[in-house]
Amino acid sequence: MIGHHLRGVSLAAIGCAMLGLAACATTDANSSADAPSKDKTLAVGLDPATTLNPYPSTYQPLPRENFAVVGATVLTGTDRKIDNGVVVVTDGKIAAVGDASTAVPAGYRVIQANGRYVTPGVIDVHSHLGVYPSPGVSGMSDGNEATSPNTAQVWAEHSLWPQDPGFNTARAGGVTTMHILPGSANLFGGRGVTIRNTPSITMQGMKFPDAPYTVKMACGENPSRVYGGRNQSPATGMGNMAGYRAAFIAARDYKAKWDKWREDGEGSPPTRNLQNETLVGVLDGSILIQNHCYRADEMALMMDMAKEFGYHITTFHHATEAYKLAPQLAANGICAAMWTGWWGFKMEALDAIEENAALVDAPQGSCAVIHSDDAELTQRLNQEAAAALSAGRRAGLNISEEHAIGWITSNAARAIGIADQTGSLEAGKRADVVIWSADPFSIYARADQVFIDGALTFDRTNPAYQPTSDFELGQPGYGLTAANVAEGAR
Repeated sequence: MIGHHLRGVSLAAIGCAMLGLAACATTDANSSADAPSKDKTLAVGLDPATTLNPYPSTYQPLPRENFAVVGATVLTGTDRKIDNGVVVVTDGKIAAVGDASTAVPAGYRVIQANGRYVTPGVIDVHSHLGVYPSPGVSGMSDGNEATSPNTAQVWAEHSLWPQDPGFNTARAGGVTTMHILPGSANLFGGRGVTIRNTPSITMQGMKFPDAPYTVKMACGENPSRVYGGRNQSPATGMGNMAGYRAAFIAARDYKAKWDKWREDGEGSPPTRNLQNETLVGVLDGSILIQNHCYRADEMALMMDMAKEFGYHITTFHHATEAYKLAPQLAANGICAAMWTGWWGFKMEALDAIEENAALVDAPQGSCAVIHSDDAELTQRLNQEAAAALSAGRRAGLNISEEHAIGWITSNAARAIGIADQTGSLEAGKRADVVIWSADPFSIYARADQVFIDGALTFDRTNPAYQPTSDFELGQPGYGLTAANVAEGAR
């Protein structure tokens, strides 16, 4: 036995001599190289890293053809105005935009649009269509999970009803993309979803492919009124702030536990928590904050809190006092989505001015957006933008129409993280195009034709391109003509 032991030692010594001393250091029986590997594969549904998009988009564009719009005044959404312009669409993408000399490939359908205007598709960044649909009955009121101040775990897409007739009327107003949000009863209302405004049987069939998730947060009166009325926190502004901070502390702790487990694999993994999971997405930048917030002082608090926990606010919504801190918004890269004429319906909305959007727009690097938050206003966002433009000009600001159209197109796309795909008429982007009967900043303008990914999805003169929800059939007024236009047109 002694001989065998010595023989083993001498063989090891010979190996060390041949391979060098460094090799000897790795032959310890307790080294990590000899430790069994730890399988970190979890059961289906338990690992947040493998369930980032469990309800993927199944959206497919409607049938389409290659075409060119010629002769119109083109507002590109990039501060360009082209008289007698040409927009060429190939395979659902913008292929070229230019003046009358722009070549139209052979075989393309040519749409003569002389005397009319062409813009990118309108984007509504704040809508509750589908979650607060028509008919407006309690059985369909699915926009607020008002059961806890923090419901970051819920997703608006799981409440979205695709048959809401409001989608059709919005499309008739030129709206091609919508961002559907939960309501504002809670500090964290849940995730929002971006959709293509096309008819579909399912939510997934409308879901904008690869659009980032968002989360709705709410400042001010709404959460403190809802929960203070139940004699629970938050009942005040300071209660609101404490609630946000506690939630982000919990999310930071949750993230740290997952990071540690993934690093060393010791013990059991953390139990998946959908609420914290959403806020971890905010912390790592994959989920964009859409923050209902009216007052300037509260927006300033939210910006400070973002610095405290190391995240970025993408957009303030409603933002009736955004004009008071426009430079700070621009410096922090935060969009403000606003109305023009809505004010005074509660205390925090009292100090609004019609020049708000124009003043927010003024600083370098700004991002002013016009939104709806309303099933009717979404049908005329072009008019709401026109009113804001007019107010800004009366205040002495030199704002062009080709710039202001960005408030409902390119800036709106930026506000919800899809500016790389849509919001402007630029080569390579989705062909979301509206042909207007007149200057879209005119009260008389109507959307004549609306294209989504190059597919005609609304035509004011052709009932075949005026989709009707099942829940419109047989309703009062159905089948009557509107403004001497064919049945179904809006």
